[in-house]
Amino acid sequence: MSLGPVLYLRAKMKITQETARQLRLTDEEFDLICQKLGRTPNFTELCAFSGMWSEHCSYKNSIKWLKTLPRDGGRMLVAAGEENAGLMDMGNGFGVVFKIESHNHPSAIEPFQGAATGVGGIQRDIFTMGARPIASMNSLRFGKLEDAKTQHLLAGVVKGIGHYGNCFGVPTVGGEVYFEDRYHTNPLVNAMSVGIMKAADMVSATAAGLGNPVIYVGSATGKDGIGGASFASADITHESVQELPAVQVGDPFQEKKLLEACLEVLHTGAVVGMQDMGAAGIICSTAEMSAKGGVGMHIDLEKVPTRQENMKAWELLLSESQERMLMVVEKGREAEVIAVFEKWDLSASEIGHVTADGLLQFHLNGVLEASLPAHELVLGGGAPQYTRDYREPAYFEKIKAFDPATVPDLEDLQGAAQQMIALPNIASKRWVYTQYDSMVGAANMVTNSPSDAAVVLAKGTGKALAMTVDCNSRYVFADPEKGGMMAVAEAARNIVCSGGEPIGVTNCLNFGNPYDPEVYYQFVKAVTGMGAACRAFNTPVTGGNVSFYNQNPDGAVYPTPTIGMVGVLDNPSQHMTLNFKTPGDLIYVLGHLPNDIASSEYLHKIKGVEFSPAPYFNLEEELNLHKTLTQLIRQSTLVSAHDLSEGGLIVALLESGFASGKGFTVNAQTTGRKDAFWLGEAQGRVVVSVPPQQQKTLEETCVAAGLPCLLLGQVTETQVEVNGEDWGKILDWQLTYDSAIEKILA
Repeated sequence: MSLGPVLYLRAKMKITQETARQLRLTDEEFDLICQKLGRTPNFTELCAFSGMWSEHCSYKNSIKWLKTLPRDGGRMLVAAGEENAGLMDMGNGFGVVFKIESHNHPSAIEPFQGAATGVGGIQRDIFTMGARPIASMNSLRFGKLEDAKTQHLLAGVVKGIGHYGNCFGVPTVGGEVYFEDRYHTNPLVNAMSVGIMKAADMVSATAAGLGNPVIYVGSATGKDGIGGASFASADITHESVQELPAVQVGDPFQEKKLLEACLEVLHTGAVVGMQDMGAAGIICSTAEMSAKGGVGMHIDLEKVPTRQENMKAWELLLSESQERMLMVVEKGREAEVIAVFEKWDLSASEIGHVTADGLLQFHLNGVLEASLPAHELVLGGGAPQYTRDYREPAYFEKIKAFDPATVPDLEDLQGAAQQMIALPNIASKRWVYTQYDSMVGAANMVTNSPSDAAVVLAKGTGKALAMTVDCNSRYVFADPEKGGMMAVAEAARNIVCSGGEPIGVTNCLNFGNPYDPEVYYQFVKAVTGMGAACRAFNTPVTGGNVSFYNQNPDGAVYPTPTIGMVGVLDNPSQHMTLNFKTPGDLIYVLGHLPNDIASSEYLHKIKGVEFSPAPYFNLEEELNLHKTLTQLIRQSTLVSAHDLSEGGLIVALLESGFASGKGFTVNAQTTGRKDAFWLGEAQGRVVVSVPPQQQKTLEETCVAAGLPCLLLGQVTETQVEVNGEDWGKILDWQLTYDSAIEKILA
């Protein structure tokens, strides 16, 4: 389609492959754009393609493999990736909406705003579907904690998460924090949000209805965040700080008003479709809504509220200013919709209307600045899809060469345990979580009753939701396929240990540069393993995020496929906690006890072994453990359950004691390695406690299920005793555990 000479005169530059390269498009992509348009794009149009065909928006290097994940079945109410977030049936006519996304690159450059706007963005994905967010979680990865740069990033990220979440009024109920050298320059900041709604009231991110008005609502558009999607699709370098304008600036109080106004306006019935203006801003929301509805839009960009003068068309299209929504509403009901937003002191402007030709026509002061077919811009439409080469990483040879016999067995268990609980990956993250409001809304059930997963009362539904974020990236580094399975299995195990039924997964796949065949191997195998585990647990993937280019001049981060999982407690009274309860209760470990120290925190941090295989894992045994645990919880046999993860058995025992101030006496004669028994991280194991009168029921249930169960000892008032050795009071151990991170930061 010819746009006439005016458009090209306004570009004031010749568009070439070099222009495209500066916008992070390849020569081949530039040629493809020219082919799709039947002409050379102008600068504004090329900017639009740059944003929409970025890795962040198009998933061009990952979509082939994402499609292999289980994307339907179970309790799914919308197909994976079809809406802003996943929607699953939680019963009684209610749906749970949830999603996890990354904000890694912005957080590496400006940690406070990078993390804060990550929280804000994921909340909008929830309420743009018509759900009210009820809980937030996060998964954070940083470099060595003793490093000054790490401490700067940690302080900024945690402050940003706390500021936005606390002001917005949604509790942060759990998460995870890891410290590894591989994240030194490129931290990972993954944010998850969970909301609830009447399932039948979902609003789709779809434009429809010829002539229906397109309404812009929320904050004014500025120059912050311009090119953020492209910025997130490139390696972090020493020069990345110069791209600070690509980091957005958020206002949580504005978002709180936007939440309430959006939920209120949906009750009018006038809203046809709604989408958050997230990555790539206006161009993304207009393109995706139009392509999904098979329509086009006429947009008058001068009608977009701005907070800076004389913004150019490409700036208006690509700005990622926060707290904004795009709505299509029924024609004739514009005033009704705008009145709701004015009531909440929010801007609401009619900026265009729906057309039937499939074209996005962007005008500025009466001049046509860009004309683009919506379908050609979006994932699933004209956006390119690539198949990258991959090969087994060279470091696998070092992993295969590992011989545990070269590591002397443990002699001083007590001394090793004291070292372990002071390691930043294991020690209490109290310094972090005390900066978050975990109790706003008064629905958090784990404030005084801790469990492996966060459990939040879903008010008005008669149910509770269990939720968790999990991934041990060192396991994935050692064996990407098995590590992907283990990330899903650990998340499910945490849900089951808390009394819930796992129902679905959202994922945030954090990897290095996809053009590196060894990095891409990690990605492909991790997705393959994740898919196998999700099918086994009947937890389909509802959607999520891929974050590539988490790489610095020293190499890629650990492959980190973070799993966000949600489960349902039909009966909230069956919430199972991890803390020991009553002196005299019997302590068991359920599951197989292989002679394995591979990839353990002990082997890596205490013994300094960087390359070893992934720990023992058997999917069928894991499934059997979960099934049996669920039976034991529902028949009220157990009084506590806590899975074995980092630090192994001894750390799980100590953590079960810390949560209630109770001690324990345990005695176990090992036939294999002492360090493997107490500190190994073989998967599929849980520490439980039962009243003496339930001992027979526990053992008979486990025997019938073919699940190993070993009696370790019993709960004490405060004393800790291991294999006849007096280890002192549990509170002394807890002091070390609680203060370890603060001492490093002091």
